[in-house]
Parts: sequence; structure tokens; C-alpha cells
Amino acid sequence: MRDFLKSRFFVVTAIITLILVAIPTVLSTFGLQNYLRGAVNVLMTPLQKGFNYVTDALDGFTSYFSEFDELVAENTRLKMELAQLSDRIYEAQETETRNAWLMQFLEMKRAHTDFAFADAVITGRESVNYLTVLTVDQGTAHGIAAGMPVVTPDGVLGFVDEVGISWAKIRTLIEASASIGACVERTGEDALIEGSFSLAKEGLCRLTYLDAESDIQVGDRIITSGYGSVYPRGLVIGYVTEILPDEYSRTLTATVRPASSLSGLDRVMIITSYETTTHE
Repeated sequence: MRDFLKSRFFVVTAIITLILVAIPTVLSTFGLQNYLRGAVNVLMTPLQKGFNYVTDALDGFTSYFSEFDELVAENTRLKMELAQLSDRIYEAQETETRNAWLMQFLEMKRAHTDFAFADAVITGRESVNYLTVLTVDQGTAHGIAAGMPVVTPDGVLGFVDEVGISWAKIRTLIEASASIGACVERTGEDALIEGSFSLAKEGLCRLTYLDAESDIQVGDRIITSGYGSVYPRGLVIGYVTEILPDEYSRTLTATVRPASSLSGLDRVMIITSYETTTHE
């Protein structure tokens, strides 16, 4: 302990302490305490400014994160509202499209008030053994059964070939297996619409069993006759594009372009019921 009291460090520290204690007393004695306060203020002012700056910075930092959280919450809310609006717009557009589609059937409904329709959306297209098969979103759960006629606003498209609970497959009238009782609207002459592999590639079908003396002409409209088929009478099938004589059977065969086209088609109507107009 004696060595520490005699050490240079202790002596210097004691002198500085005495000076610091003595300075205020001396300055006060001579009335110079204001200078001391001024000196202290000069020394403390930068420290106070630095402290205030740090405090303000921390407040701003906290405020920034608080505002950031609010912005995140607001952004999430706006995204949800935008998604809801998008859904409403989509539903409105879908409703508008469906209504426009249904309006195209107005003339058919007026002409055939006994028809009951089911609106169906095409969900798939496939080619099976050179046949074009359409899949729609209506099935037995919606009252659809095999053999039901399928139409577009322009006329006959085909028939329901296969059906499941919530889907159905449609074959068109141009397929080789198709056969429809037909009639030349202008002359009233009965005939038969048949599909063929060769004509199907061109989107055509043929009208057969026409008498050699038939007055059929290019451009004549062909409609369903209601004879021996699933189709009610009076539906538009298509229009005659060519007439060819058959030397062996002494009959005429006409090439027919269907009124209903698959191009751009995304909806169809299935006739679920109608008053029977077929003839024995």
C-alpha cells in the first residue's frame, strides 16, 4: 500500500483531483463561475446534440418499421380486394358470354317451344380412329343420356355417344358411323345424311337415296326429317355443295357442308327432350 501511495500514478491522480476540486472554488471566489458553466456547456453541447440525434434516429427507425408493417397489411388487403374484383369480373364476363350464347338459340327456341336444352361447355377434343370426339361438362347428373341430339345456334352438330356422371362424349354428324334422316327443305324430298371417311377430312358429309329425277340444287338447305332418328324434325343440317349421279343405283348423291362448324366452338346445346315428330 505504501508503494502505491508513493507511486507516480497515485501522485498525478491526486494532483488532478485537487485541481478539479479547486478550480470551481477559485473561480467562484473571483466571480468567474459563469465562465466555468460556459465551458461546461461548450463541452456538453456536442454530446447533447449527438444524444438527441441518436434518439431521433431510433424514433425514426421505429416509426419506419411501424409504417412498413402498416403498408404490408394494406398491401395484403388490397391484393385480396383485387382478387375478389377479378373473380367478380370473370364471373360477369362468363355470364355475359353465356347469355350471348343463349341469345343465339332464341330463334331455335321460338321455332321449337317443346325443346328442353342443356347448356354444355366443351372441355376436350380427341381423335379416335379418325373420328373427332368432343367431351363436354354435362353428364347423367345433369340429365344427359346417350343418343341425345347436340346442336349449335347454326344447326345439328352430332349426338351424345357416351356419358358419365359429369361428362359426355359427342360424335359429330360427319363421322362415318353417323346416319340422320334428312329432307331437302325446298322440295320436301326425303333422303339420308351419312358420314364418310373421305369427306370427313374436308368437314363434309353426303346426302344419299335421292331419286335420279330429283330437283335438288346446289345451295339447297338440308334439314332433319324426324324419320327413324334421334333428331326432331326441322333442325338445320347443312347446305348442298355438289350433286353427283350414281350410274349403278340410278340415284343422286349430294355433298353437304354442315351448318355447324367445329372451328372456334367452345359451347354446345344438348336437346334433352322434345315432342316426338317422327313418322312410322
